[in-house]
Amino acid sequence: MIELPVISEESTRRKKPDWLRVKLPVGKEYASVRKLVDEHKLHTICESGNCPNMGECWGAGTATFMILGNVCTRSCSFCAVATGRPPEYDTDEPRRVAEAIKLMGVKHAVITSVNRDELKDKGSEIWYQTVIQTKEHSPATTIETLIPDVKSNWDALYRMISGGQEVVSHNMETVGSLYRRVRPQAKYERSLEQIKLTKEYGKRTKTGIMLGLGETKEELYKAMDDLAANGCDILTLGQYLQPTKMHIEVAEFIHPDMFAHYKEEGLRRGLKYVESGPLVRSSYHAEKHVNV
Repeated sequence: MIELPVISEESTRRKKPDWLRVKLPVGKEYASVRKLVDEHKLHTICESGNCPNMGECWGAGTATFMILGNVCTRSCSFCAVATGRPPEYDTDEPRRVAEAIKLMGVKHAVITSVNRDELKDKGSEIWYQTVIQTKEHSPATTIETLIPDVKSNWDALYRMISGGQEVVSHNMETVGSLYRRVRPQAKYERSLEQIKLTKEYGKRTKTGIMLGLGETKEELYKAMDDLAANGCDILTLGQYLQPTKMHIEVAEFIHPDMFAHYKEEGLRRGLKYVESGPLVRSSYHAEKHVNV
């Protein structure tokens, strides 16, 4: 077993490793996307989630849209999205998202959402309408939907994934032993079952896991095995970065060489495609995941 360097948070609290540095968002294309997002009153996980790749992705004229508002009913300890009681959702949002995607001319759109546990259908009708209307406005555009945990409401799941999207993603976020601390309102086995049912429905399946939360290599390998056994096609692995002092601290910074090793390990264990690197996020290079 290879052993590669891990850098502790204690020694780098004031300065992240060089490989975690990103460019500030600038440029004409970035400004164009910024304008469209503002004009159409859209939410993006790029902003709400403090994504380190926002400059790169928006500079390329792409963005990940977040529907059903920007207030989540969950209180996950890693996430920068606001937690609370969401306002009534906007039934006109599917049209606005679809029109913005058409105006942007994107070839591959990623759509995600906050958790709306207070809704009987978990927001599935808005999900369905957003995908349907996007396809109507931009029939050549492929779509990935990054959907939340539906708490075993499988009718809601099937409605969410029946709009014609090419990829359905549901993030595991971490290994099973850390769920209570990282995702207290979620269950590891339930998320695996959601991925399994999505695969059985006939969709290309995808998930993401953050590293550096305190997981062991063996726990990550088990998660890879569980994902492969439950029909997951694509796995993204990235470094967890603490959004604010109120969120769970980084346990360790994983070296890029270790990310490369984990990619090889995931493929060896039966996953079809693994995107792995310190700055990788679930929607990073998502256009590559449509045909794997």
